Amino acid sequence: MAEYDFDVLVIGAGPGGYVAAIRAAQLGLKTACAEGRETLGGTCLNVGCIPSKALLHASELYEEAAGGHLAKLGVKLGSVELDLDAMHAQRVDAIKGLTGGIEFLFKKNKVEWLKGYAAFTGKDSVKVGDREVRAKNIIIATGSSVTPLPGVEIDQKVVVDSTGALELAKVPEHLVVIGGGVIGLELGSVWRRVGAKVTVVEYLDQILPGFDGDVRKESQKLFKKQGIEFRTGTKVTGVTVKGGKASITVKPAKGGAAETIEADNVLVSIGRKPNTDGLALDVAGLAVNQRGQIETDHDFATSVPGIWAIGDVIPGPMLAHKAEDEGIAVAENIAGLTGIVNHDVIPSVVYTKPEIAGVGLTEEAARERGEVKVGKFPMAGNSRAKTNHEPDGFVKVIADAKTDRVLGVWIITSVAGTMVAQAAQAMEFGATSEDIAYTCHAHPTHSEAIKEAAMAVTGKPIHI
Repeated sequence: MAEYDFDVLVIGAGPGGYVAAIRAAQLGLKTACAEGRETLGGTCLNVGCIPSKALLHASELYEEAAGGHLAKLGVKLGSVELDLDAMHAQRVDAIKGLTGGIEFLFKKNKVEWLKGYAAFTGKDSVKVGDREVRAKNIIIATGSSVTPLPGVEIDQKVVVDSTGALELAKVPEHLVVIGGGVIGLELGSVWRRVGAKVTVVEYLDQILPGFDGDVRKESQKLFKKQGIEFRTGTKVTGVTVKGGKASITVKPAKGGAAETIEADNVLVSIGRKPNTDGLALDVAGLAVNQRGQIETDHDFATSVPGIWAIGDVIPGPMLAHKAEDEGIAVAENIAGLTGIVNHDVIPSVVYTKPEIAGVGLTEEAARERGEVKVGKFPMAGNSRAKTNHEPDGFVKVIADAKTDRVLGVWIITSVAGTMVAQAAQAMEFGATSEDIAYTCHAHPTHSEAIKEAAMAVTGKPIHI
């Protein structure tokens, strides 16, 4: 019998990796987690989901005060000033608290943190720093990193990626965001709210690729109303930096004359790519597909027995909550239990104002599969949204025309990210639109709009 240092070794301590390690330890497996960052939590906690939400929330409060919204509600403040240093400090404080919390959970669950980046030295062994360890099971959970734009150098001063955009020392007069996806819109909206002019350049004809068509159209209208300028169907052909300023050369994606946009900062946000460089996958007998991902089966096992993979390095949406669920499932599978993730019910959220959320199929994708019924309800008809002076947005429910089973739910409103959980749970249980319509919802809440949209599937909403 081979001698192993660990039952489970997780490579990467992001949302997928640290959750997998904790769950494996809870199930009685001797577990270690290799992580080269100085803190645990991966991209999400250190330079992604968490710090961006800290800035989004702070910038929203600033705009409510400085823009006169609070005054309209009877809250008069006098002059309002932006303290960007303090705004950054509370972001850093949030990160510190959460990353420290994971370190505490590792200690509580007896997960050993191997400090350093891991590389395979065999099918059941890796080297972390100067130490080589063997494990019965190895889980690859190395996440993803920013996709570079060919010919554009990110200096993290003038031309930044999502990490640099979180740490700008001053508000740019003009910020150009390359990419109209989730990250670009969230970070662009932060800096727009605190005073920057923001221009989003998107290669496709619409923003938010992969989202429902109605949502994409309505979202762009709302962002335009907020002052964000859009250049859709536009290709970036080059970025030059001189004297602390950037010149961005663009031209129509379908061909045409080039022009130049001047900016103080450029945010490159065109997507993310799996982190597999440096792992020495070939030594373990593994290869990646054409998209740089590691293929797995339904149980998250790779083609090499004893090696598993989860999160952004495998196919599927690059979302922290997907990785977390896969982390729990893979640990349970290793322990001999049954770990399952329903990849048809993974919610997506854009944390702008209003928030944008969806789960399941878009209307376009659903119609490709068969006949559907669609119900929509505007937030302007929702009592709580009207009371809160948040009339923008809608809820859309897509159901199978024959079975009435809910196939997708799409939401634009201030608390869409929270509301979508109800839709996801309903779909997980195979709910019909009628099931949602006949479920009593508290009044007055934003969630009543989900009930009304479900009622609209059969053409019978009450408040429109």
